[in-house]
Amino acid sequence: MPKTILIHSFRHGVGRSSLAANMAYLLANQGQRVTLIETNTKLPVAHILFGLPEEKLRYSFNDYLLGNCEIHQAAHDLTPHLSPPPTGRLFLIPGNTGNPQNICELHNAQDVYLLNTGCQNLTASLNLDAVLIDTQPGIKENALVAITVSDTLVIILRMDQRDYQGTSVTMDVVRQLDVPRIVLIVNEAPTVFNFAEIKATMEQTYQCEVLAVLPHVDEMMALANKDIFALRYPRHAFTLMLNEVAANLLTAV
Repeated sequence: MPKTILIHSFRHGVGRSSLAANMAYLLANQGQRVTLIETNTKLPVAHILFGLPEEKLRYSFNDYLLGNCEIHQAAHDLTPHLSPPPTGRLFLIPGNTGNPQNICELHNAQDVYLLNTGCQNLTASLNLDAVLIDTQPGIKENALVAITVSDTLVIILRMDQRDYQGTSVTMDVVRQLDVPRIVLIVNEAPTVFNFAEIKATMEQTYQCEVLAVLPHVDEMMALANKDIFALRYPRHAFTLMLNEVAANLLTAV
């Protein structure tokens, strides 16, 4: 059964969008048909990560919310654009086309309906195995609306006191939304720490499965959000870890 997987974080700057893009690519490279929806209409970055020029973005998620297009019209097929292309199919719905005017965000029950209907229509029209949603950070309405349509919620955090406190608040809120599965990913962990101990401590603290503790990787930082790490470093240990995480998200109940 196709899955809707939402990638979330309490704040900006934890690597959420980069991880979402990399996992979408890796799932596609496992032979799956995947769409990545970017709901951040104010600060879209997914098209930059995938090297898709703004002039090629005819429609976006923002256009769909405004009623300017059908959801499938905003889906850009990245498969032939990537080199080497994934073995499956990868589509991107960017948050915006670069036009700062008429920005629309998720806010209310009608938007829940729009997003849920959009995911269903995409799954049917594109014969998808998974829809990944890169949401806005925080626990405001524009983030919580997207969470309500997910089968699996992935919360990204770093080893930072602000993230610890923010993730606690986030967990308290999202547990009231009846999301079938909630998991954590600790990102950019310093390699001087014992990752098994980090995992155990986080799981005890948040009473939630920690899917992975990902290390700080200099090569990832050097890309500066301008490329897909897994595409450029397919045999890197970090890519192999992300590949396992992506597969787990798609196959686990």
